[in-house]
Amino acid sequence: MMTFRVAVAAIALVAGSGVSAAPAKTADTPITEADLAAHIRALSDDAFEGRAPGTAGEDRTIAYIVGEWARAGLAAVPGSETPWLQPVPLVESRALGGAAQFRVKGRPFALEEDGVILSGRDSDVAMADVPTVFVGYGIDGAGKVNADVAGKLAIMLFDNAPFGEKLPRYRERRQMLADAGAAGVLVIATDALPWDQLRGAVDGPSIRLAAAKAGAPVSGFLSPKAADALFEKAGFKGDVLREAAKAPAYRGAVLPVTANLATKAEVRAFDSHNVIAKLPGAKPDGKAVLFLGHWDHLGICRPEGAADRICNGAVDNASGIAVLIEVAKRLAAGPRPDRDIYFLATTAEERGLLGAYHFADHPVVPLQDIAVALNVDTVAISPRGTPVATIGRGRLAHDALVRDVAVGLGRTLDTDGEADAFVQRQDGWALGAKDVPSLMVGGSFSDMGLLMKFLESDYHGPADQFSDRIPLGGAAEDADLHVALGRAFADSKRWPGE
Repeated sequence: MMTFRVAVAAIALVAGSGVSAAPAKTADTPITEADLAAHIRALSDDAFEGRAPGTAGEDRTIAYIVGEWARAGLAAVPGSETPWLQPVPLVESRALGGAAQFRVKGRPFALEEDGVILSGRDSDVAMADVPTVFVGYGIDGAGKVNADVAGKLAIMLFDNAPFGEKLPRYRERRQMLADAGAAGVLVIATDALPWDQLRGAVDGPSIRLAAAKAGAPVSGFLSPKAADALFEKAGFKGDVLREAAKAPAYRGAVLPVTANLATKAEVRAFDSHNVIAKLPGAKPDGKAVLFLGHWDHLGICRPEGAADRICNGAVDNASGIAVLIEVAKRLAAGPRPDRDIYFLATTAEERGLLGAYHFADHPVVPLQDIAVALNVDTVAISPRGTPVATIGRGRLAHDALVRDVAVGLGRTLDTDGEADAFVQRQDGWALGAKDVPSLMVGGSFSDMGLLMKFLESDYHGPADQFSDRIPLGGAAEDADLHVALGRAFADSKRWPGE
């Protein structure tokens, strides 16, 4: 039987190996809504099973992307042990059950039914008489762990700390508490974190990089109502604790509470894959342009018996991969850019930017040589004519070139900064954290009304599937913008570099 890797190589060979020279053109052919629709329809089809890492849906997705990029004229990165593919070792944990029993001042205290959600790091975890501490946001004004949590159950607020702009976010804070020795971390949910969605997320599999630091043995969530009931029984007021936690010097509150925690989980290790391709430059100078977008989604996301079990991820992010495919076609077919251009389709973005973090730790091109990384995610949101917003602004020369290219295409700029709220929620963050100039440019994050309408409805659900109601005009405009940006940043005269 043909292995998956051999099959991918065969697809590439059939499509055409290497990069063929193409007649020079004076202008790139515009990318149409029909071009994008064909790819989105294919990638979000039920046959791809929602594109979850480590499934048959991954195999089909990778075969599709490699086939399209090979036909476009891209090549596998030279010297790769697995041409076209970068293995990303992952560990998946699927909760099989969990229970928490609390004692307050030595007496049993039962939380409301369904007031706590637990998951375990390992296949079987059991701990008794664990001391409990409320840590507020878990950090102080300097971004350091604010309380002694070693061997304890830390109860943490989900929202970002209000006393600084560049402090660690929720996932980082939770990991910092684990690194400090917390036996468990329970996060208090908020209205922005609906309980039903949390329950569904924890019931589904969690995935981490195999090389990542281990989290706390037990983690999970408390409903706001359950947290307040526990605080009150312990002699505290929930609103008073939350207000005190807003101080940058807050050091937490030791609660007269102990917990017995038990979880069971199914754990498996497996390799998923980033897909990487290269368009060699005509005059390589050691600098490169990187396009990226995540191929994965949530897979089969509803239980047996549900009317629709598959989260197809048409907008998030089949639309972004569609743009990367068409951008690759235009750049390969037109005049050859000076610099090398890489295309990266990442895995496990939905699980915490894992594929992007792995690439950042194991890049196929030195990170310092990347002139710009342009991330494409969730682009099918806005109509034609939507202003261009940029996530990751702040480098004056990069911002100026983006402005010049956008204005040159007749686009207007959105400079209100609303899109900045998403900077840590997209793959570019993994590269930006290592000082790679990383931008997400386009109209989808300009119109907050349209974006929030999507995030509050079809996002991460079975309804995010292909249909004629998906607006592709803005996506096509943004695709053309990325062709122009790729040419600009790959032009050694127009962009000599910082």
